Amino acid sequence: MPSIAVIPGDGIGPEVVNEGLKIFNYFNNEYNLNFKFEEFNLGAKRYLKNGELIPESILKKLETFDAIYLGAVGDPQVPAGILEHGILLKLRFHFDQYVNLRPIKLLNNRFSPLKNKGVEEINFTVVRENTEGLYAGIGGFLKKGTADEVAIQEMVSTRKGVERIIRYAFEYANKTNRKVTLCDKSNVLTYSHNLWLRVFEEVKTEYPNIKTDHYYVDAITMKMVRNPELFDVIVTCNMFGDIITDLGAELQGGMGLAASANINPDTVSMFEPIHGSAPDIAGKGIANPIAAILAVSMMLEYFHRDDLSEKIENAIKIIIEENKLTPDMGGKLTTQEVGDEILKVLKRG
Repeated sequence: MPSIAVIPGDGIGPEVVNEGLKIFNYFNNEYNLNFKFEEFNLGAKRYLKNGELIPESILKKLETFDAIYLGAVGDPQVPAGILEHGILLKLRFHFDQYVNLRPIKLLNNRFSPLKNKGVEEINFTVVRENTEGLYAGIGGFLKKGTADEVAIQEMVSTRKGVERIIRYAFEYANKTNRKVTLCDKSNVLTYSHNLWLRVFEEVKTEYPNIKTDHYYVDAITMKMVRNPELFDVIVTCNMFGDIITDLGAELQGGMGLAASANINPDTVSMFEPIHGSAPDIAGKGIANPIAAILAVSMMLEYFHRDDLSEKIENAIKIIIEENKLTPDMGGKLTTQEVGDEILKVLKRG
C-alpha cells in the first residue's frame, strides 16, 4: 500500500497541490490504487511561528513513506535561501535523491517560443545529478566583510556519484532505445568534469545499442534553442542541470507546465512542480495547476502506472487545445476550474 507524504508548502503551493490530489484521488477510487496520503505542515508559516524548518521527528516520519508530493517553498517574510536550503535541499540530501528528472516536453505547438519548432522537436529529458557539485556546500569565507574577503565554493564530483547518475541516464534511455548526451565543461573544468567524461566513456560501452554524443554546456544551450530535436536524454551535473532545465521549461511553454522528480529508487523520492511559491498571486485562484498535476503523472509513472500517467498527459493536451486554462496561458479559468476540466476529461475516458 504506497504512502505519500504531502507537503503543500507556501504561497500557491496548497492551491496547486489540491488540484493534483483531486486527480490522484480520482484514480485511487476508480482503479483501486490504495494510495494513502498524509499532510505535513512545513514551510514559512511554521518557520515564522517557532523557527522550525523540518523537526527531527518529522524527518524520521517521512522516512516511512514511499514518496513525497511537494507544492512549493518560499515566502518574502523569510530571507532567501532559508526555506530552500532548510526544506527542499534538506530533503534531497537526507534521502540522497541523486536524480533530478526533468521532462522537457511541449504539449501544444502554440506555446512553442521557437520558430518552426513544435511538439515533434521539443521532447527530451534532462537527468541532473542532484546531490553533489557546487550544491554540496563545500567552502567558506576568509576575512568576511573586509576588503580582502575571499569566498570559496568547491565543485564536488565523486566517482560513485558521477557513475550512478550516468548509469541512471543510460537505463532511462534504454527503455525506449533513445540517445544519451553528456553535457559538461571538461575543456575548462579539467579535474571535476574530466571525471564525468571518463566515466561516461566507460559506462556507454555497456550499452552498445544506445547512441551517444557530447556537448559543452555553452554549446548545448545554443543547440537547445536552435535544434532541440537533437536531444533525447541529457545527463549533466547539478549546476548545469539547474540552468538548462529552466531554459527547457521555457521551451515547453513556461514554468506552469514544468514538473520534476527527485529520485532515489532505494529511499524516498519527491515530486514537485518546478515553479516557485508565487506569493504575489497566492489566494487569488489564478495559479496554474498543470505542473503540479504533471508531477502527479510523474509519480504514477514512478509507481509503474504508465497507463495512468499517459491518461493525465492526454487530458492536459485536450484542455490546452480547448483553451480551458488559467490566465497565464491565455485562458479565463480559475485554478480549481482547470483541475475540474482535467477531471472531466479523465472521467469521459
